[in-house]
Amino acid sequence: MTDFEKSLALVLSGEEGKADAIILLQGDGYARAPHAVRLFKRGLAPRVVILAGINNKTGGGFYDLPDTVSELGVPKGKILVIREGASTKEEAGLVIDMAQKKGWKKIIIVTSPYHQLRAFLTYLKTVDDRKASLKIINSAARGLPWFEANPWGRRFDLLSVEKKKIEKYAAEGDIATFGRLIEYYRQHDGN
Repeated sequence: MTDFEKSLALVLSGEEGKADAIILLQGDGYARAPHAVRLFKRGLAPRVVILAGINNKTGGGFYDLPDTVSELGVPKGKILVIREGASTKEEAGLVIDMAQKKGWKKIIIVTSPYHQLRAFLTYLKTVDDRKASLKIINSAARGLPWFEANPWGRRFDLLSVEKKKIEKYAAEGDIATFGRLIEYYRQHDGN
């Protein structure tokens, strides 16, 4: 088994735990929102931070995502919206800055399964670079159809796209290594 495969297994393992905030990454239309709302309703975090800075219907980023989260049951006063950031890397920096300013210790990242590994590698690299004391919990949106046609592509096909992005960003030094990811999980196993 490769380190890529091991890392993917760890990130998609479904660890859950209480946190200071649920971070809902935009993309994949509205598909990720119900999962973030379920986590909120289960009491896993007192707020939902929504990254909604891009309005691109063909790319799956919808500017009105906060309205959808509110309609699904999260009170507007419990929703924080970040409208800046045009990439996962930029968004990670904004989220980590917010977490440090607010004194948060744990966040839950919600994205689609095909994007979860790259998102985590990006957030982990940002946490390490900023020497932030912040635990990241992964919680991929569950039950999404893998072969459904969307304007931004089928989720199954996007796995290959994400793998290529991981290879590119790793070569550029923009994401954590698989070795660092495995070390992170070893350090936080059961905590």
